[in-house]
Amino acid sequence: MLVAADGAWAMSVEAISGEQAKVLLHAIRVMYPHDALGDQYYAAVIEALDQDAAADPEVATMLKEGATALDAAMPMPFLELSEGHQAAVLEAVEETPFFQALRGKTIAVLYNDPRVWQAFGYEGESFFEGGYIERGFSDLGWLPDPPPGASPPVEI
Repeated sequence: MLVAADGAWAMSVEAISGEQAKVLLHAIRVMYPHDALGDQYYAAVIEALDQDAAADPEVATMLKEGATALDAAMPMPFLELSEGHQAAVLEAVEETPFFQALRGKTIAVLYNDPRVWQAFGYEGESFFEGGYIERGFSDLGWLPDPPPGASPPVEI
């Protein structure tokens, strides 16, 4: 079990060790850095990977060996490396099935979390709400106002 230093969240892993989970969590945080997101959002990815590992011994072996390889890539453990060295270690393994598994699971879990959408300002899909035209299409305050001729007239 991993518990946040502030005690605000915890995650439980079964198929991989707590230390391996820490390495994997930090690796995906380096791969997909978002300062506005706390570790609990990345922990959901680790829990999903752990579930995959519990269901498939080959996935468990891949994750364990991958975490071990990240730690062994330089003279000091992965968690103690500078951000630049961590990125270099990850770049060296980006073509491996291990890296691709981390990448795919992060995209599937992290970016499909409605709590993460809120942090990014994404309101969610709008099909069932009638689309974006009537629901925040022009809410982007950080974009300059386009001139009237920039878009064709809307025909309803």
